[in-house]
Amino acid sequence: QAQLVESGGGLVQAGGSRRLSCTASARIVGNYAMAWFRRAPGKDREFVAGVSRKNNATSYADSAKGRFTLSRANTNYTTIYLQMNSLTPEDTGVYYCAANRCDVNPDPAQYPHWGAGTQVTVAS
Repeated sequence: QAQLVESGGGLVQAGGSRRLSCTASARIVGNYAMAWFRRAPGKDREFVAGVSRKNNATSYADSAKGRFTLSRANTNYTTIYLQMNSLTPEDTGVYYCAANRCDVNPDPAQYPHWGAGTQVTVAS
């Protein structure tokens, strides 16, 4: 069973930055597309950003473009990051790391592997 563990959540002031990390078990390395989703209070889980397993190409939701950056660790391929800048209260939610063996897809139903999530709260 692939395992994903997120970290880096917390409380941040509006306009601030936060970096989330997701560490995957070795089975996922190089074989899975990985993505970040978030669930805002009272809303469904939504796609934030993803990285392709084929060519490491990244893709972003419109709400994340220009503010968030997804990257892989240089030293190993077991960790991905989500650098979040210019945060607003609308970015508040639980952020989840997910993986699938196909490719990046904004539909959360396409991801069989999930972490437990990390809470990000942006105060106004």
